[in-house]
Amino acid sequence: MGLRAGGGQDLLQRREDVRQANFLELFVDLVLVFALSGVVSRVVRDITADDPVVRWRSLTYLLVLAMPLIWLWITTAHITSWFDPRRRKIQWLVLASAFGLLLMAASLPAAFVGRGLAFVLPYVILQCGRPLVLLPGLRGHPLGRLYVRSMLWCGGTAVLWFGGAAVSGGARAALWGIAVTVDIVTAQLRWPVPGMDRPPISAWAMDSGHHLPERYQQLLLIALGESVLAVGVTFSDQRIGLETGATLVIAYLSTVLMWRIYFYRSGQVLAEAVAAAGDRLAAGRATGVAHIVMVIGIVATAVGFEVVMTHPAGRNEPAWLAAILGGPAIFLYGRIRLERVVFDRLSIRRVVAIAGLVVAAAPLSFAAPLVAAVVALLVLLGVAVADARHAAGRPLERPSPAH
Repeated sequence: MGLRAGGGQDLLQRREDVRQANFLELFVDLVLVFALSGVVSRVVRDITADDPVVRWRSLTYLLVLAMPLIWLWITTAHITSWFDPRRRKIQWLVLASAFGLLLMAASLPAAFVGRGLAFVLPYVILQCGRPLVLLPGLRGHPLGRLYVRSMLWCGGTAVLWFGGAAVSGGARAALWGIAVTVDIVTAQLRWPVPGMDRPPISAWAMDSGHHLPERYQQLLLIALGESVLAVGVTFSDQRIGLETGATLVIAYLSTVLMWRIYFYRSGQVLAEAVAAAGDRLAAGRATGVAHIVMVIGIVATAVGFEVVMTHPAGRNEPAWLAAILGGPAIFLYGRIRLERVVFDRLSIRRVVAIAGLVVAAAPLSFAAPLVAAVVALLVLLGVAVADARHAAGRPLERPSPAH
């Protein structure tokens, strides 16, 4: 979908000659790695507590803290996809977004007890303020109408965000969870406002270029890189032994396998699938949701790695199993959704793998966390091997998008 119509040509220049992420976007990526690492550290602190309620609550905190960070990154990626990132105004917006992510990440250790406002304020200012900065250059353009609607909804959810910051603990998590859910769901619906026509463009819109699909690929690499970073930092603080060494190897191999499962082959040809899609609004929406799900799964898997690193022996706690086995299962579910976008089919191999992880949960509750990590690794290995066998001797498959 082109963006040449209407005013604001100084910003809305298409960027066929700027297909890759620029250095400022990569800077935002580095901040997101730090932010997701902070989420993992915050969740691990509670999931290893003695109180079972605190352990289960930590998994809720994972969603409530990670989703705003991921959504802020995605909306930044869409701005640099729609607008020319070589323009100074866009560069300042990208830098402000990176600083906002940094402030949110720095508040994570006390996000539910004392620094709620420090987590909320950058998010709300950026989500409401960036459209306001861009609107003067969008007169007569459908994107301007979309931004007006987004600001109206942002003002509404800001009440939930600030209301959560005014309370603490579970009440704060509940209000923030509702707020970020509303933010993402209404974006899927193009921020509906009674009495205002729905613009012919979406917050998830993709054009025929490669920039946005490549940014989604980089989002997966960010999450995988955070997983390696988290387990590496924890390993450096542990006494080196057979169990910790085994956990490091398992974590690394599991991360490599998730990379392999993602990129073969849907992740690899994502840009081609988007270019071939008949409905790029629907394709963009489905692609974005699939990547959000996969990133949440990878972050949960990183939490599981940390649990195994610090508690390799003994009996599994149910919340620990939810991270060790549930993280890979969520990742595979997101990968199933991506397979549907790119090839318009259900990936039976991944469905079987998820079922295997679910079935294994009951017996593994009597085993050590390290054993559960080995089982999750074997399941991921099975999917990767099945993919390789399916592709052996066949020409590379071309995308056949569902939308």
